[in-house]
Amino acid sequence: MNGSMSVNGPINLNMDFSKKVILDTASIAWSPSSLPGVERRKLERKNAESGHTTSIVRYAPGSQFSPHIHGCGEEYLVLEGVFSDETGDYGKGCYVRNPPGSQHTPSSQKGCTIFVKLSQMLPQGEPQINVDTSMGDWESIKEGLYAMPLFENAQETVRLNKLQPGQSAGQQTCLQGMEILLLSGDLIINGEAFTSQIWGRFPPGSVIKLDSATGSIFWSKQGHLKLTDTLKTV
Repeated sequence: MNGSMSVNGPINLNMDFSKKVILDTASIAWSPSSLPGVERRKLERKNAESGHTTSIVRYAPGSQFSPHIHGCGEEYLVLEGVFSDETGDYGKGCYVRNPPGSQHTPSSQKGCTIFVKLSQMLPQGEPQINVDTSMGDWESIKEGLYAMPLFENAQETVRLNKLQPGQSAGQQTCLQGMEILLLSGDLIINGEAFTSQIWGRFPPGSVIKLDSATGSIFWSKQGHLKLTDTLKTV
């Protein structure tokens, strides 16, 4: 981490998209937000309270965040509990994209944990997306590998992936980078085994081989890091 630590000033945490980053999210300390009951594990962040952000966010039961506008959009995946706003209640496994310019007042009556990405969308052409992955269908990609599409446009592809025990997703060259979040099971990345909830970001041009010994489910996003690099000053 470098840069100043003023309330709204630059932090530049993991904002060099030419570098590989793999973090054990469970080992990162919770940091308080500007409102009581809402805490964050910071994965990548441009500024203290604005700009490009990727975090694990935890809402205590009964907590609420103040109304705010997402000028450059928001996407999140509910990891535990139920996340709520004016548009509805979103339980574990719900994947939501709120387009640039959207506004809401998030809260959680019983508490929840979400994986959230802020200020990483193009300023136009984004629809509002809500996918309940607990009700979704898995598509067979190859033997032992299944995928559940969540979102796709010309810039990025987002999906859930399921590897059966002892299976491999194979080796691929990610020309525009790849980002993953391990949700359950184990994942072997280029021969290195992970069993906790790891978040990984691999720069454009990375060669990645994914395997699983006991089976796994992981979220992934591809094709966005070239775009993200152009938006990182937002």
